[in-house]
Amino acid sequence: MLRPHHVMCAIGWAGHGYSPEFTENMNAVVVGRLRADPATRIRFTAQADSVCAPCPHRRGTGCASSEKINDLDRRHAAALDIAPGQEMSWSEARGRAVSRLVPDDLDRICARCQWLSYGLCKAALRRVQQE
Repeated sequence: MLRPHHVMCAIGWAGHGYSPEFTENMNAVVVGRLRADPATRIRFTAQADSVCAPCPHRRGTGCASSEKINDLDRRHAAALDIAPGQEMSWSEARGRAVSRLVPDDLDRICARCQWLSYGLCKAALRRVQQE
């Protein structure tokens, strides 16, 4: 399962996380599964997902920053035309981001994300669009 905003997080993942445990988990999910096998099936959720497992902000199936995270999910879901419960391959989800977004769109859909200012997701989106 994947939250809608984690599509861009996976595209922009560069090995930096909240903690060593989070980084290890994110590497396993993104590098070990999604990037290793683009045919991997994912189901979208509005609750904590496999990326959230070791996150220090996780609270059960929710998040301590639920208002911010729910806003991120709503904006990403609208931009990528995905809904909770919907299933598709990682390749299709990634393809939607690559074909529907330009790097500057992230200023809007990723507003309030603490990682936005690092520019990792913008750079990664730009890079995959040039492939």
